[in-house]
Amino acid sequence: MKVLVIDGQGGGVGKALVTALKAMYPALCVTALGTNATATAAMLRAGADQGATGESAIRYQCKTADVIIGVAGILHANALLGEISPAIAAAVSLSEAQKLLIPLERCGLLIAGVQRQPLDALIADAMAKLAALLPTAPQA
Repeated sequence: MKVLVIDGQGGGVGKALVTALKAMYPALCVTALGTNATATAAMLRAGADQGATGESAIRYQCKTADVIIGVAGILHANALLGEISPAIAAAVSLSEAQKLLIPLERCGLLIAGVQRQPLDALIADAMAKLAALLPTAPQA
């Protein structure tokens, strides 16, 4: 299973996601994709198996992903202070992968029906949803 974590800016959300993924599924291969080198480095330090940076890498990896995880803004052109290019947003949205999105209002997206929660609670919910997507738990 090919799982991508996409983040930008300082990589804090991506780092928290990778940490949670690796705690729950240590053998799962996680690819960290940062819109910048700082974000990629943060996710690699958190335990991602491999990482790449920039629009080209994100566009390429989205073509063959099974699951894409990140903030809701990765679907929104110019989110994350402009770090999500229109091409990145298109690559994510056009990917056949299941998208698991964290609804943070900082991206300029207000999603009806979603209540504001601490990041830890959002990540725990994302991990529960990922568990439902995986056919079986990867073995360590």
